[in-house]
Amino acid sequence: MTELDVRLTPDEAARALREEAAAGLADTPKWLSPKWFYDEVGSSLFEDITRLPEYYPTRAEREILTARAGEVAELTGAAELVELGSGFSVKTRLLLDALRPTLRRFTPLDVSESALLAGASGLADDYPGVQVRCVVGDFTQHLGALPVSDGRLVAFLGGTIGNLLPEERGKFFAAVRESLRAGQWLLLGADLVKDPEVLVRAYDDPAGVTAAFNRNVLRVLNRELGAGFDPDAFAHVARWNPEREWIEMRLRAERAMRVPVPGLGIEVGFAEGEELRTEVSAKFRRDGLERELGESGFAVRRWWTDSEGRFALVLAQATG
Repeated sequence: MTELDVRLTPDEAARALREEAAAGLADTPKWLSPKWFYDEVGSSLFEDITRLPEYYPTRAEREILTARAGEVAELTGAAELVELGSGFSVKTRLLLDALRPTLRRFTPLDVSESALLAGASGLADDYPGVQVRCVVGDFTQHLGALPVSDGRLVAFLGGTIGNLLPEERGKFFAAVRESLRAGQWLLLGADLVKDPEVLVRAYDDPAGVTAAFNRNVLRVLNRELGAGFDPDAFAHVARWNPEREWIEMRLRAERAMRVPVPGLGIEVGFAEGEELRTEVSAKFRRDGLERELGESGFAVRRWWTDSEGRFALVLAQATG
């Protein structure tokens, strides 16, 4: 049986977009939240990115899940799997298969209703006896809407944790801890610090798929706010920040321009060469991530990496 629980209505999402776009476009330097990448087109483009040869995180995480899902199931004995930012829930089936003996409920949460429903398609038939409850919501805001349950395992995969700034990560980990009882579990996918050339290639592929994904956020603003962005007037930029140890994705104005944004009642000016930051993707070291989790009430029980040491899957337990 599949249920749909809408915690982020279209009106609420539109209001959040207006508020965040107004703040980001007025700031210096300008920025947008990466959450607005993921409309139907953006979600599909990201799935294309995960299949690119340069984009290793998806393959590396799948390698770990293939090898360790049984161990996750054995250690957690989860009766409920909550997946945050689930998208199409492709890799999740490795966990669902391993958890068959104990699992009673699967709760995917994502801002994209279309991605949720596509990912949930067929799950009820493939996993009889498992209740599928799709939650349309923002994982930074709606964790508190999940009812308390026994045997909960929260999965946050794909390295998406890196999209949160350090202060945002602290709030997020605290909110996840609040959604769990002592002894329950968090399974976290985290990309690791490595050769900057490998990282930049993963975010600036020669086929231009990531560039299309990046520019699509301007089309979202055009559609939702009536903005007049010309996406082709912006170059895709991916840059490694060695001090912050994160990749920054930006859109660089190829010429000076003024862009009307009627939905905000403003006109936004860009100088030639001015950049709009659209995403950060932090990369982690073990000691730092264990410290952050510990500060939020988690103890790391397992730390697994792929065969090349590029990506980590972390199983952490909520402490009392």
